[in-house]
Amino acid sequence: MTRVRVEGFTISLDGYGAGPDQDIHNPLGIGGTELHQWLLPTRTFQQALFGQDGGTTGIDDDFAARGFQNIGAWILGRNMFSPDRGDWPDPDWKGWWGDSPPYHTPVFILTHYARAPIEMEGGTTFHFITGGIHEALDRAREAAAGKDVRIGGGPDTIRQYLREGLIDELHIAISPVLLGRGEPLFEGLDLRTLGYTCVDSVASEKATHIVLRRQEPTGT
Repeated sequence: MTRVRVEGFTISLDGYGAGPDQDIHNPLGIGGTELHQWLLPTRTFQQALFGQDGGTTGIDDDFAARGFQNIGAWILGRNMFSPDRGDWPDPDWKGWWGDSPPYHTPVFILTHYARAPIEMEGGTTFHFITGGIHEALDRAREAAAGKDVRIGGGPDTIRQYLREGLIDELHIAISPVLLGRGEPLFEGLDLRTLGYTCVDSVASEKATHIVLRRQEPTGT
């Protein structure tokens, strides 16, 4: 059965999932890269993004690795693909990751502006969805063919899916840094009322890893 998952999404101690003022020089906003010191050195990240051997193992790598297990499709907000706003100003822009992105599955980008799919190396194809979160999830479920769908972010995209009760499980990494401002992940959400409970909590030197799981309401 296909599950909808958030994996490895990192927030600061003050709850921000990205820094302010994202642009071509700051893909995660100002200070945003500080969030990911638990992830960047791991063996999983080094292999997925750079194709390199080596990297750290242990708790952080275990959580990084689980984020790629049984994933058949991804959903991303537009900010996770491009720093641009409005209609697509640069038809040659194909994402932040170069010719071989780390997804290796179909990826569905939420946007208000239509664009033809982009086939990349390594099995990644970017599809641009203008019909909202439900259309994107329907397309992703079909593409996943029984595997899970991973919601990659950013914070606003995750919040939209949480509000609708569409995310089955979230792995959140809480990084011991303060951003002060940026994009809050849980703003305006009552996760308890939405049915989410904490089922796991593990700390490493650079992050506290939290797993939240949604429980379906039971009848009385």
